[in-house]
Amino acid sequence: MISDLKARTKRFALDIVRLYSALPKRTEAQVLGRQMLRSGTSVGAHYHEAQRAKSNADFISKVEGGLQELEETGYWLDLLNEAGFLPVEAFNRLKQETNELIGIFVSIVRKTRSRVKTPRL
Repeated sequence: MISDLKARTKRFALDIVRLYSALPKRTEAQVLGRQMLRSGTSVGAHYHEAQRAKSNADFISKVEGGLQELEETGYWLDLLNEAGFLPVEAFNRLKQETNELIGIFVSIVRKTRSRVKTPRL
């Protein structure tokens, strides 16, 4: 699972890079696109960092950082789409992947939190 998610977040970052490269050169598209590029390529970095976490709390923090970047990436994708800068097909594919990764990251955080909770006396 770990290596699969590492590969998947890397593919996601590369898809974001390719999408950014294909955006119109208009100022508005480039400004929004740079924001998407920054957040979309950070997801995998956060997940990679989480694999070297020093504690469960550190792991959760790093995964939640990736989750925040995914939420932000979804926002920039929505803006680019609604402004008419994205082909519908590219938007739909990346938005779906964003949402699926959000679900995976939320599940990881929940499972980790439930594993580390200790019963109260």
